[in-house]
Amino acid sequence: MSSAFDDFELKGHKFDNRFVVAPMTRTSADKKGKPTELMGEYYERFAKGGWSMIISEGVYTDRQASQGYINQPGITDAPQTDAWKEIVEKVHEHDCKFILQLMHAGAQFQHNEYTDTPIAPSAVQPKGEPLSLYGETDGWPEVKAMDESDFDAVMQGFVGAVKRAEEAGFDGIELHAANGYLLNEFLSDYFNQREDQWGGNIGKRIKFVEMVAKAAKAASKDDFIVGIRLGQITVTDPDYQWPEGEDAMIKLVKALKEAGIDYIHTTDTDVNRKPFKGGSAKTLAEVVQEFSDIPLIVNGGIDQTNYEHVAAHYPNAMMAVAKAALANPDLPKRLKSGDKIEDLDFAMLQPTATLENEWKWRTEHDKHINDK
Repeated sequence: MSSAFDDFELKGHKFDNRFVVAPMTRTSADKKGKPTELMGEYYERFAKGGWSMIISEGVYTDRQASQGYINQPGITDAPQTDAWKEIVEKVHEHDCKFILQLMHAGAQFQHNEYTDTPIAPSAVQPKGEPLSLYGETDGWPEVKAMDESDFDAVMQGFVGAVKRAEEAGFDGIELHAANGYLLNEFLSDYFNQREDQWGGNIGKRIKFVEMVAKAAKAASKDDFIVGIRLGQITVTDPDYQWPEGEDAMIKLVKALKEAGIDYIHTTDTDVNRKPFKGGSAKTLAEVVQEFSDIPLIVNGGIDQTNYEHVAAHYPNAMMAVAKAALANPDLPKRLKSGDKIEDLDFAMLQPTATLENEWKWRTEHDKHINDK
């Protein structure tokens, strides 16, 4: 049996395999950001399917500028928190851990119920075009550079979201510092062109991310997991690289270790890609593995063809799977039993896919899971 099915321990939580459902944007909450019954069914399917842990889609943290997409879920008030609590209970019924990913959209802002003006480290718009998959919009709106009141509001939003996530029963949270959202923008010399304490060299660009990580740890209980997702590229700029190359990742890993982070979740187009400027022969995850003992979650094209190699190469890591998980919500069970692995029907990801079609598709998958 592959080492992917070995027991794993993280922050005192025990897992009977190393398979994690990766965070995937869904935009199926109601207009006010309250999670829906459909979302509960979606997450419960994975819990039934043998995954040891699920990381939620990115969830907005405040009622100012953190929301990025129409129908994105939030965790900013009692109704949203209570709705999440019902979903968490469904997931926990199947002995599966549940992590809430906390996301501030920053400049990557396509819809917000509370404001028309995105905030970011600097008044810089994203490269590329907004994602039509998450709602049609006519270009990127004008961005406001953050002032000190914005820094306070963002920090309060993250801290409040951590406390509400605990209240809802989640096993932990993941700070989203990848894919071009706000925390990732602070690390970027494209988005972060500040000349004050928050911008400049990599040591300064790390500072706010480190502060949010420390605040999240301070706001949570001892057994509550606080992780972070890291990557260089963004959803509209797949070629971005930190100018300091591998050295930027080394400094970031050391700062996060000092902050007490419980795991680092690396994401890239491919888990084996060597992404650093300057020709480094290391992957993102290899830098974490070399320069710290922080547990890893690795992500990037992991499926039935390579999971055994990935599990062997990163012995201190869990594996976050996206496309193969959507196509096979019971992927761990299928891999263990040798059942057929299905390919993803990309038509299900298009805005034209109706809720009836999604329910029909899920019902068919649920029948297979329950038959097992």
